[in-house]
Amino acid sequence: MKIIASSIALFFVLFACALQAQTDPIGLWKTIDDETGDAKSYVRISEKNGKLYGKVEKLLLKPQDTRCTACEGDKKDQLVVGMEILTDLEKDGDAWEDGEILDPNNGSTYSCYIELENDNKLKVRGYIGISIVGRTQYWYRVEE
Repeated sequence: MKIIASSIALFFVLFACALQAQTDPIGLWKTIDDETGDAKSYVRISEKNGKLYGKVEKLLLKPQDTRCTACEGDKKDQLVVGMEILTDLEKDGDAWEDGEILDPNNGSTYSCYIELENDNKLKVRGYIGISIVGRTQYWYRVEE
């Protein structure tokens, strides 16, 4: 009887962990070019002080030594690999909002929110002013 009770308890613990994983965008994501549909980079999303940030870990279409020549300020001519492109996203219900996303292709920074569509698909929306005026990409979790 103890074995059955232990098995049931273990099942519920594992089930709860699986549900938690579905609400957590922390990890490695493959970005997709919304114009060509090609995979273009890997971005690692991590948490610092309750906010989410994302750094480019690998470029898939360009050389690893590509620099952000269009960026301004301290990111001008910085290597894209290692560059933080998602900043200051705060949890709000099922989404993370009030952050920014940098497009290293043109050096522009946009307001941003992200939301998990499912455990392996992340909706990333960059916009100017209000979220209706913007662009959505979908990123896909990379198994590590």
